Amino acid sequence: MRNHEYTTTVRWTGNTGSGNSSYRAYERSWDIAAPGKPVVHCSNDPIKGGDDSLMNPEDLLLSALSACHMLWYLHLAGKDGIVVQSYQDDPVAIGEDLPNGSGRFLSAELRPKILVEEGSDLKRAAEIHHEIHQYCFIARSVNFPITFAPDISTN
Repeated sequence: MRNHEYTTTVRWTGNTGSGNSSYRAYERSWDIAAPGKPVVHCSNDPIKGGDDSLMNPEDLLLSALSACHMLWYLHLAGKDGIVVQSYQDDPVAIGEDLPNGSGRFLSAELRPKILVEEGSDLKRAAEIHHEIHQYCFIARSVNFPITFAPDISTN
């Protein structure tokens, strides 16, 4: 076993002049930065006062889950001789807000559309999705169920 360390910088950018002196006095915006990588501008979920044109924490978590799944899919499919030509996921997560203002994800469904080379084993291509949870760092770290509805076709 080995440990990894991940670091980023999260810097609040929403001070409009009076800090967080009142609930409406500040913007729910921030930047995410890591050395040598582009800055990602973010905001809170629009239903909680955020800017809907920017990524929010929920978008980022769902995107990270989907990307981790995709990368493991590409790896495992390649090991099995399944050549992927394209992969696009449009995942959906269901969250809930509680009366006290807290919230959580209840579930996520990954919906990848995958194009594989003609002659690929489509049954095996579908089975791989159920093995990824053993490997994906993000999926292994969340406490909500993740389901899959892949659409796999050949070119």
